[in-house]
Amino acid sequence: MISTKIKEHASQYFEKIQKIRHHLHMNPELSFQELNTGKYIASILDELNIEFTDGWCEHGIVAIIKGDQPSDKVIMLRADIDALPIIEENNVDYKSQNEGVMHACGHDVHTSCLLGAIHILNDLKSDFGGTIKCIFQPGEEQLPGGASIMIKEGVLENPKPTSVLGQHVHPPLAVGKIGYRSGMYMASADEIRITVKGKGGHGALPHNCVDTVLMSARILTALQDVVARNTNPNIPAVLSFGKINSVGGATNIIPDEVKIEGTFRTMNEEWRMEAHKQIVRIAEKTAESMGGTCDVDIMVGYPCLVNEPLLTARTHTHMVKYMGEENVIELPIRLTAEDFSYYSQQADACFYRLGTGNVEKGITSAVHTPTFDIDEQALEIGMGLMAYLAISELK
Repeated sequence: MISTKIKEHASQYFEKIQKIRHHLHMNPELSFQELNTGKYIASILDELNIEFTDGWCEHGIVAIIKGDQPSDKVIMLRADIDALPIIEENNVDYKSQNEGVMHACGHDVHTSCLLGAIHILNDLKSDFGGTIKCIFQPGEEQLPGGASIMIKEGVLENPKPTSVLGQHVHPPLAVGKIGYRSGMYMASADEIRITVKGKGGHGALPHNCVDTVLMSARILTALQDVVARNTNPNIPAVLSFGKINSVGGATNIIPDEVKIEGTFRTMNEEWRMEAHKQIVRIAEKTAESMGGTCDVDIMVGYPCLVNEPLLTARTHTHMVKYMGEENVIELPIRLTAEDFSYYSQQADACFYRLGTGNVEKGITSAVHTPTFDIDEQALEIGMGLMAYLAISELK
């Protein structure tokens, strides 16, 4: 059976892929700065005599593996390669050597698993037909997102994939488990920046001022109506503000300006654009009613991520065959965002989760935290599953 072959190869390559993961983890690079990461990936592909092109989105790589059997089917596997501006607090031999930068979202795992899958697929070319396009994508963590750039550069053409698969670490899932969801899965994500303008002055003489701090408080309260009173309850949405700073204010000084920053996320593209209009209108009118003004800048970010139902159903079937039904978990929707969503807007796509947690070993930290790590047994599972899904989808 092909699943048995793949599992044997995954076991054989585990130590090599673990070393690759350690190298990547020790040498993280921020979004769109992944020069050495790209060179390292290219060196491994050269060792395997794998056909590839580089320079995608500056530092990205696209590798091609063709099966020996006749077929014109094409499937694409994606891994992201960038890291986050986080100071690592783990006390491990492979701790980040790039101070202030850390693979805290598991992109080192994604890259290692895809490289592992490439090793396996390269060994088993006689067992399948068609083409497997493997992309190592920069800049997932920063707008405009490396996926959008690679798509503009033609990554979904020549050859054009019939389906795209992406894998992401998931600490809440125990190692040995896989998570999936059909249909709408992750939210769009937009950045909101509001500059509230008024007339500053002494805090003891507010009648001589146009109070920007009070104005900001009213704007923030009023904006909650966008979700609480205007969003269809069947459409998941959240509007959150995480930063507010006065420009020149103090305990007894009302500032001329206050700057507010937040995020709007939802799972309906039509409502998303309408909500933007409401956010601008409510903020501007609230400021105007208090004698001030405000500028609203909405940076449109990643779109909703939709897992194509038929592809996801097939992927679920393959997951069960490879992992066992008890190890394949249906996941809830989530209002986090991912630039894999750009692929899902252009092609049939399925984005699934790789269990990496282990409570007994104390491996429980969430992604984007200084203590994030994985149970590395997930590497063997992740590389094998990617290879199996690719071959199964090409049949």
